Parts: sequence; structure tokens; C-alpha cells
Amino acid sequence: MSDSIRRVKRVSRPFIVLMYVVCIFFAILSLLPFVIMVINSTRSTYQVQQHALSFLPSKYLLSNLKILTSKDTFHPIRGFVNSLIISSGTTICAVYFSTLTAYALVAYQWKLRNAFFSLVLAVMMIPTQVTSIGFYQMMYRVHMTNNFLPLILPAIASPSMVFFMRQYMIPSLPLEIVESARVDGCHEFRTFNQIVIPMVKPAMATQGIFCFVASWNQLFLPQILLTKKKLYTMPIMVSLLKGDIYKTEYGAVYLGLALTVLPLFIVYFLLSKYIIAGVALGGVKG
Repeated sequence: MSDSIRRVKRVSRPFIVLMYVVCIFFAILSLLPFVIMVINSTRSTYQVQQHALSFLPSKYLLSNLKILTSKDTFHPIRGFVNSLIISSGTTICAVYFSTLTAYALVAYQWKLRNAFFSLVLAVMMIPTQVTSIGFYQMMYRVHMTNNFLPLILPAIASPSMVFFMRQYMIPSLPLEIVESARVDGCHEFRTFNQIVIPMVKPAMATQGIFCFVASWNQLFLPQILLTKKKLYTMPIMVSLLKGDIYKTEYGAVYLGLALTVLPLFIVYFLLSKYIIAGVALGGVKG
């Protein structure tokens, strides 16, 4: 018995070393674009044009910041606030109502449940760009352009998030607890808010990160719906930094991109513990 254990250890050690090497390689590969972006934000336009790939920071960070603040279309604080309002509202609406819809698909027995879920899957297959033109025309006719609501309220219907939360709830949500709450006289919304949500919090945090990042980086719809400068989001402001080929300040553009990505890192680090908890919970259940 001891000889077999030793053989397993001998075989597993090279595999563990190889696994660590592969993980470190992919971690470096994932972080490399962000490192290059931060370093290029400290370099001048000439340095970026001459050597786009460099791992040595330069001394032009403050000058790039002055170039950014001198632009008429770039107001970092205003852009952060606008993007934060849209992304936070979108994330809250999408995560809460998608979880509520998935709960209805798992916890209730009704005739059209499978047909409704098939409809959700069908809507997932429709690209967003297909409906964008019609959506813009409708918002224009009801005078809802230059407003944050058209960018927030449609997040209530998020088919992909409904699908993910349903698949998470099927093995993770014990319906016996829900039935016990009903027997004790607990209302449905109270059951959902106080019992179901704490149990699926890791999945909600994961989807919240994905939704926040997607909403923060969204450019197409905000660019056609928001035409007033005071309503511009950070991606719109960064996209307007690039002028013609003779006037583009690449160092300032990289600095604008770095400022745009910074809130995404903050949100990830705030919610990463829930993701780790969800992975650990899944490992224990398995």
C-alpha cells in the first residue's frame, strides 16, 4: 500500500510542477496587456511610436495627465460618475431580476415553464446589434435620448444571466427550505430576499462582475443615445481622444485607458471573495 502511495506521489510531483508552470505562464500572459498599458501611460507619444513594447516606465505621466485634462471632451470625474451610474444601475437590475426569474423557473411548477425557458434560450441567440437600430428609433420617438434610463432599464431582461442563475440554482438551491418558509407563513418576496439570495450570493457576485464590466465598457449604444457632452461615459471620452494621425497623443490615450480600467479592478477585488467562496462551495458539494 505504501509503495503505491509513493508511486502516486512520484507521478503527481512532475504533474503539479507542470500545472504551476502553465498557470504562471497564463497569468503573466493575462497581465501583460495591462502592464504595457500602464507603462505606456507614462511615456511620450514619440516613445510609444518608436517602441510600442517596453517594460521601463518613463517620466511623462504628468504631461500626459495635463494633455487629458486640457481636452474639451475629456472630464474624468464626470465620466466616472456617468459610467458608475449606468453600470451600477444596470448591474443591480440585471442581477436581481434575472435571479428572480431563475427562481421562478426552478421553484414553481407552471404549464408554460419549459416553453418560457426555451424562449429565453432563443433570445440568447439574437445578437444585440440586430435590435440596436430599432431600439434607437423607439427611444428617439419617445424622446428618451440623452437619458440614462434607456441604458439601464433594458438590463432587467438578461437571458444569459437567467440561464446561468437557473443552472446554478438547480443543484444548489434546496427547495425543502423554500417549502418550510412557506409553511411558516413567509411571503414569497421575503422568502426570496432573505433565504434564496444569501444562498446564491456567489453566483450573483460572479454575474455582477461580468455585467458591470460589460456595461462599463459599452460604447455603441451610449455613443448613439448620448449626444450631450455632460452625459458622456468614460469609454466615449477615451474614444474621442484619438484625432487624426498627426495629432494623436498616444501616451494620453493609454493613460485614459488606464483610468477607465481602474474601477473594474476595484469591483473585481471587492467581489472576488464571493467567487472564491462559490468555487469552494461547489468543490465541497462535489
